[in-house]
Amino acid sequence: MIPRPNLLSQLSGSYELTTGAVVSGPADLVEAVRLALPVLDLRPGDSGAVDIRLDPALGPESYRLTAGSRGVEISAGDRAGAFYAGQSLHQLLPDASYRHTPGAEWRVPGVRIEDAPRYSWRGLHVDVARHFFPKREILRVVDLMAVHKLNRLHLHLVDDQGWRVESRAFPRLHEVASHRPRTATHHYREPESFDDLPHGGYYTLDDLAEIAGYARARAVTIVPEIDVPGHASAILAAYPEFGATGEPVEVLERWGISPAILSPLPATVGFLTTIFDELLGALGETPYVHVGGDEVVLDQWDASPEITAYARELGLESVAALHAWFLRRLADVLAERGTRAVVWDEAFVAGDLRPDTLVMPWRGMPVGRRAAAAGHDVVATPVFPLYFDYAEAASSDEPMAIGDAVTVADVAAFDPAPATWSLAERRHVLGLQAQLWSERIPDARTLDYKAWPRACALAEVGWSGAAGPDFPERLRAHLGRLDALGVEYRPLEGPRPWQRRRPHRPGVVSVAEVMNHVEQMAESATSTRPSM
Repeated sequence: MIPRPNLLSQLSGSYELTTGAVVSGPADLVEAVRLALPVLDLRPGDSGAVDIRLDPALGPESYRLTAGSRGVEISAGDRAGAFYAGQSLHQLLPDASYRHTPGAEWRVPGVRIEDAPRYSWRGLHVDVARHFFPKREILRVVDLMAVHKLNRLHLHLVDDQGWRVESRAFPRLHEVASHRPRTATHHYREPESFDDLPHGGYYTLDDLAEIAGYARARAVTIVPEIDVPGHASAILAAYPEFGATGEPVEVLERWGISPAILSPLPATVGFLTTIFDELLGALGETPYVHVGGDEVVLDQWDASPEITAYARELGLESVAALHAWFLRRLADVLAERGTRAVVWDEAFVAGDLRPDTLVMPWRGMPVGRRAAAAGHDVVATPVFPLYFDYAEAASSDEPMAIGDAVTVADVAAFDPAPATWSLAERRHVLGLQAQLWSERIPDARTLDYKAWPRACALAEVGWSGAAGPDFPERLRAHLGRLDALGVEYRPLEGPRPWQRRRPHRPGVVSVAEVMNHVEQMAESATSTRPSM
C-alpha cells in the first residue's frame, strides 16, 4: 500500500465484496467511503458488507479498518478518516478495481489496519498561470491526490504570464490578463524563441465553486494563490493604475520575472480585498490563501516619490520594510475573513509577518527552521527535492526541464522536520508540498509525467513521516494502479519513446548549485529580488 499504514496485520479469512453491496453508518461517513470506492457502487443501508462508526477519539483523518469473513468494519475519527479508510480498502483490491468494471466481485483479504497521518499538510502545487490547465484536469489532479491521501491542492492562479480567475468586479482581469499572444519555447540560458500561438484561459467563479466542492468531498483543501506585489505583469496589463508607475504593461510572453510591481497604496489594498472577497465567496470555507511575496523587484517603489512618502508616513525606514508591511496588511484583511495568509520565505526574511502567517521555505530548510524558531508554522517546499519541474535524470531522454535532477529516491529520503531541530521547531512543521511550476509543463500528459511517481514518494513521507525500507518494492507494485487509472507516469527505468518530446539539456542547471545559491540568498533580509 502507498502510503504505508502505521499498522497493517494480516488476519485469517477474507470477504467477497460485490457491486451494490450495502454500507451502513452515519450518512456523511457512508458517502465518503462510497466516493473512495466508485467501482463498487455501494448502497447505503442499515447493515451490510461494510459497517462504519464515528470515533472522534481517533483524531482527524485517522481510522481503523478490520476485514474478515464477516465483512469490513471501519472506525473513523472524522469524515476524512472514513474517506481514507475507503482508499485503503480500495488498495486491498486488485488493480482492476481502479477501472470502471460493472458487475465486479472482489475478494478483500483479512487485515487489521490502524492508521493516522504524520503531517496535516500533504500538498501538491500546480502552476496554472504559466500554462493553463482546464477544470477537467484540475478535477483529475484532485482524484489522483485523493488516492494517495494528499490533502492540499495549491493553485498558483496568477503570475506575470497570466491571470486565471474571473472577476465580476474587475472584468478586465479575465478579459485581458488571462491570455498572451505567444509563449517562450527556448531552453534555459539559450536564445529566445516563441511558438507564436495564443495561450490562455481562466476559471469562472462557478468553476472555482465546483472545484472546491469536488475537492472538499475528497478530503482535499484548495489553497488559492494570488501572488503579490511582484509577478504582477498580467494584473497590470488589465489595470495599470494599480501599478507603482501607472504605465501600461503587457502580459509577459517570456519566462522569468518582470520589474512590474503593484503599488502598496490604499487603493491597491482595496482592489485586492475585493478580489479576495470574490475568491472566498466562490470557494466557500477557505482556511488558507497564499499571497506570494516572493521575487519582488522594489526599484519602482524606490523611484516613486508618492510611495516613498507613504512609507515615511507609516513610520517605515525603507521600501523593504514597506514590502513587509504590505503583506501584513493583506494578512490582516484575510484574518478578518477567518482565513490564514501563506507566504513564500522572502516574506519571512523581510520581517513583520503576522504571527499566524504560514511560511513556505522554497529556498531551503535553513530558512524554514528560522521561521519555525520564530513561531511560524511551516510547510516544507524546498527546490530540492520538491520542485517537480526539475528533470528526473540528467539525460537528454527526459522532457524539457529547468535543471536536473530530482529523483523518486530523493523525494523518499526527504525529512521535513529533522531530528537535529528542536522539538519546538519540529512542532511548527505542518508538512510538505511538491511544486509543479509549469513553464516547461505545457499539457496534462507532461503534468502526469512530472508528478508521478515522485508524488507517490511525497505521499509516503507526508502520511507516514518517512519512506519505509520496502518503499521501492511497494511503489513498483503500485504502478499497476496508476496504469489502471490511466496515469501517464514516468516509468522507473526511464521515459517511453513518446515521452521524450522537447528534450532536456542536461548539465546546464544543477539542482545542487541552485540550492547552494538560494540558501545563501535567504540569509539576507533584503533578498526579495529574483533568486534565479
